Amino acid sequence: MRKKACGIVVVSHIPELAAGVARLLGEAAKDVSITYAGGTDEGKVGTSFEKISAAIAENEADDLFGFYDLGSAKINLEMAIETSDKNIRLMDTAFVESAYTAAALIQADADVEAVLAQLDPLKVK
Repeated sequence: MRKKACGIVVVSHIPELAAGVARLLGEAAKDVSITYAGGTDEGKVGTSFEKISAAIAENEADDLFGFYDLGSAKINLEMAIETSDKNIRLMDTAFVESAYTAAALIQADADVEAVLAQLDPLKVK
């Protein structure tokens, strides 16, 4: 795998949803580092600061886009961002559509500004 400048972290309340979105992104972006965290530490519906922190640490890129599904995923992702040395952009955008768009653009070697411009219309209002 050729390392890309940017990577993606996907966070969901449902482990299978996080894994599924990451799998979908991987189909469009085989060379992009994509990691995910889903569910609580017990595998229940919810999120886990520890799982999110691990997904960030495991991502090969130092410049990340962070996508999440719902409120507590955002809160735990924000806390994990604060404790990481990586540059992580918290994306308040449509979850699946924007993560897929970012993955495809990163795969095509688009720069960060181009990715952000494409995601702007997908911002949650």
